[in-house]
Amino acid sequence: MFQYSARPDLLKGRVILVTGAGRGIGAAAARTFAAHGATVLLLGKTEASLNALYDEIEAAGHPQPVVIPFNLETAQPHQFDELAAMVENEFGRLDGLLHNASILGPRTPIEQLSGENFMRVMQVNVNAMFMLTSTLLPLLKLSPDASVVFTSSSVGRKGRAYWGAYAVSKFATEGLMQVLADEVDGVAPVRANSVNPGATRTSMRAQAYPGEHPENNPEPAAIMPVYLYLMGPDSAGVNGQAFDAQ
Repeated sequence: MFQYSARPDLLKGRVILVTGAGRGIGAAAARTFAAHGATVLLLGKTEASLNALYDEIEAAGHPQPVVIPFNLETAQPHQFDELAAMVENEFGRLDGLLHNASILGPRTPIEQLSGENFMRVMQVNVNAMFMLTSTLLPLLKLSPDASVVFTSSSVGRKGRAYWGAYAVSKFATEGLMQVLADEVDGVAPVRANSVNPGATRTSMRAQAYPGEHPENNPEPAAIMPVYLYLMGPDSAGVNGQAFDAQ
């Protein structure tokens, strides 16, 4: 496991947007960021899950989060612009962006992967991620110390049979991270890095490995040290790197 011990107020005063915040790693990250002082913007498509997490964070006495119902699969360009305008009006800047939302898509040979399924995975995992990054980047540049964290995968670093669209989307994720990191290097107070969570007890992992015993994998909360490190000031100057959570 990535070794890092975060002080309790590590993210105090920071505004951090988390995609796919309703469950799994996204929910764990949102809880963890809020517990360390951040105002967390909870973006996801299932409003009930976001509301439940909102109540949990507020009941714990952490900074009041914001619920943002948003479907990355169907969102149009103007909706990303409206999202950025809302964040600017409410907070004036953005200090962190965690790209966590992804879909797995069918695990089949390339020959059997339909164009429709391929494009659906690309829409959520790549196109929407790009749109969020590009529209929110001006707000990230207004922060004195902003961090963009991209969620990768081992199959986005070395291709593997039958991982199809998901693997291709994660290669694209690494590419976008590297391009962004190079563009902001020495130019803006923004850094970009990627995290491979590894085998974690989530619904996506269960979908990908239906025969696996979930209890053999750590809970999402256990892999949070690397996320805290990258979102906090201790990683200032760390840019364009590919991290492993475990």
